[in-house]
Amino acid sequence: MTRRDMLKAASVVVGGAVAGCSSPSESPSPQPAVFISHGSPMVGVEQDAYTKALRRMGDDLPLPRAIVVVSAHWESSAPIRVTGSEQPKLIYDFGGFPEELYRLRYPSPGNPDLGRKIVERVSQAGFEARLDPNRGLDHGAWIPMLHAYPDARIPLLEMTLPVPRSAPELLKLGQALAPLRRQGVLLVGSGGVVHNLGRLHWDDKDAPVDPWARRFDDWIRARLEKKDVEQIRDHAAAAPESRIAVPTSEHFDPLYFVLGASSEADRVVDVYEGFHYGNLSMRTFILR
Repeated sequence: MTRRDMLKAASVVVGGAVAGCSSPSESPSPQPAVFISHGSPMVGVEQDAYTKALRRMGDDLPLPRAIVVVSAHWESSAPIRVTGSEQPKLIYDFGGFPEELYRLRYPSPGNPDLGRKIVERVSQAGFEARLDPNRGLDHGAWIPMLHAYPDARIPLLEMTLPVPRSAPELLKLGQALAPLRRQGVLLVGSGGVVHNLGRLHWDDKDAPVDPWARRFDDWIRARLEKKDVEQIRDHAAAAPESRIAVPTSEHFDPLYFVLGASSEADRVVDVYEGFHYGNLSMRTFILR
């Protein structure tokens, strides 16, 4: 069976069972938790080492039944919201870019049944949550998937970053959804380890890496290797250059969701290490 055939046959998690399998006893492949540094929206129309790494990741991982993304670009106050459309629209939440970006399409289906299951799990974890049938997918969700799963056949859902929020709360959200990994659902945090738009060298995507950005990025990678969540939570006080690397938390915070969704046995598998525009970390990794 080709990958395209597999995608056509792919099904989604509905309720507590897996629908669409060839036999009732067939089980979906367990999925990892993934952190993706999504970078500039220009990634959507580029082909480089980073986009090729995303494509290899999509080819190498077991085929997901569905994908759930917590993106830096959907923050909201309570309740936590989960996309609930059968066919989520795309949100082009960026301005001043080439017209070709706004012509991109990614017609992935949604899955309201899975959305309701997520709302139930999040509510049981002590958060107020609801389905949002009108919200679409922002570029932090659909642009990475455009490269990882270009056929756009896998149901794609998005869940908000709550405002206000704390690292323990985001870890708890990841823990609440972690059992879905065993049901074939890929859990993704989309943001960036180093993200300071005011420091980017916008005129040179391949600019030499600023030492301060590399120091912070390397520090985080070393703590990920040890699964030292306490140190990562304390990065503002403990890490070199943290104030410059993480001037605001929305791109860093999806990392806590991914760490919460991981198991004690999971280990870091690097998908991509590198920078764009001199200091925009594109670090992407799998926990499995």
